[in-house]
Amino acid sequence: MTFEETGIKPELLSAISEMGFVQPTPIQEKTIPHLIHNSNDLIALAQTGTGKTAAFGLPILHNCDVKKKEVQALILCPTRELCLQISRDLDAFSKNLAGSKNIAVYGGADIGKQMRELRAGGQVVVGTPGRVYDLIRRKVLNVSQIRWMVLDEADEMLNMGFKEELDNILAETPAVKQTLLFSATMPKEIAQMATKYLNMPEEIAVGRKNEGAANVEHHYYVVHAKDKYLALKRVADNYPNCYAIVFCRTRMETRDVAEKLMADGYNADALHGDLSQAQRDYVMSRFRSGQLQMLVATDVAARGLDVNSLSHVINYSLPDDPEAYIHRSGRTGRAGKSGISVSIVHMRETGKLKQIERVSSKKFERKDVPAGEEICKVQLMHLVDRVADVEVNDSNIDPYMPEIMEKFAGLSGEEILKRFVSTEFNRFLAYYKNAPDLNVKGKEKKAYEKRGNIAFSRLFINAGKKQNLNAARLLGLINEHAKRKNIEIGKIDIQRKFSFFEIDSRYEKDLISSMGKSDLDGHQLQVDRVTGEERVSRPKIKSPKRNQADGRRGAKRKRSKR
Repeated sequence: MTFEETGIKPELLSAISEMGFVQPTPIQEKTIPHLIHNSNDLIALAQTGTGKTAAFGLPILHNCDVKKKEVQALILCPTRELCLQISRDLDAFSKNLAGSKNIAVYGGADIGKQMRELRAGGQVVVGTPGRVYDLIRRKVLNVSQIRWMVLDEADEMLNMGFKEELDNILAETPAVKQTLLFSATMPKEIAQMATKYLNMPEEIAVGRKNEGAANVEHHYYVVHAKDKYLALKRVADNYPNCYAIVFCRTRMETRDVAEKLMADGYNADALHGDLSQAQRDYVMSRFRSGQLQMLVATDVAARGLDVNSLSHVINYSLPDDPEAYIHRSGRTGRAGKSGISVSIVHMRETGKLKQIERVSSKKFERKDVPAGEEICKVQLMHLVDRVADVEVNDSNIDPYMPEIMEKFAGLSGEEILKRFVSTEFNRFLAYYKNAPDLNVKGKEKKAYEKRGNIAFSRLFINAGKKQNLNAARLLGLINEHAKRKNIEIGKIDIQRKFSFFEIDSRYEKDLISSMGKSDLDGHQLQVDRVTGEERVSRPKIKSPKRNQADGRRGAKRKRSKR
């Protein structure tokens, strides 16, 4: 299919042609004709970087009445950066549409200016939930007559805690409108939102639900926790031309890693929530233009970052939520290009990889952290390639050649080459001389450890705090489904959407089979054995009997967390 065959207006066709759009992406090919000719609600599932903005933006611009100045379409997205990106794209698409006006409203910017723009009128408003609801309450933004409502990256808006704002905004919109929900993943919360706010929606999906991007390789390195930063430097040195986002868990970790990289001479900077809008814009502008090679960021800060040529995504810390990994890895391998998603993990994080593999339907390939000798060779060949490919300006260099030749008199061509290369290369040779092996040796450790006379297995369960699971409820589930009471229980680790626990390995298979056929408040449970976990000395704890008093059960819970 061509864009002409989608049916959009000539004014839009001419604009996207100038932008270099030749053929619709799969999500655009399925969505644009549908939205032009149909008014029913829609759920569209596609990964980041697949052209979702044009998929909903072009048909909305096609159908908008440019003669009317009131708001006809409201597009909600999770972050300022994504809001600005969508607004810029809509401006570019509609530049040949006389009378078309798009307005961006988001926090961290002058609300007075945004209010003046709204009062002047425009057909499409793009905004973040907090600022949009603020403007609605101020009676400046009127959404009572909109014809289209777009929830872009709806899963991320829920993850960022915007449910209340979304509910309040949607309550202000008319009952009869076309609602479009775009998301990279389809968690239970999105399905509930669709049931609540969409009217018999059609579903369009590119790839399977919650599946990672097809043209991204997934690599991981296993190191000790203390060696993660050293491993990060080796990964960066092993890919001299990498253009990457390095994802960290917290703002503090982001600052720490970025400061270390910059101090060690890497072309890097940090992007996190403590920066002012002006600072964020400056850092992102440098990264987009290629002045920065590595951007160290948190998940929230990187949302909406419009970069299509990332070679790598580096997970310095794995996210707790497997779906967040899908968003991260989707930052590379965009616009038909290939990319690599790298995870640097320590032994106790290998269980998370298994869950991410299951959710994303991708296989992770374990790689060895490159040795110093290997990196030196890569860097030397990179330097040689740069020298071989450099463009020589004879007219500028020729006047200096006699003096240069005099300096090198008595040296052979081979000796000159060696000295020239050494001026750039010596620091790598010095740094990686006698560099230690950072890889965790041998095969991944067994999924059980022996304490006293009991071998413990470490198990994974696909429920956590989000499903109201705590240590007491987990102990109750184990007690309910175990064939034998008083099974020895080890460490319990409750996370957001999944958890780990240790049990006497003799009862592992029976418990996995029994619990895997049950549910927790309607949530279907999955229990699996975890491989590759590090052995840690933990106290033994017995599962409480079903008729034990709450006080004793509480005491057991406290002991299990020591």
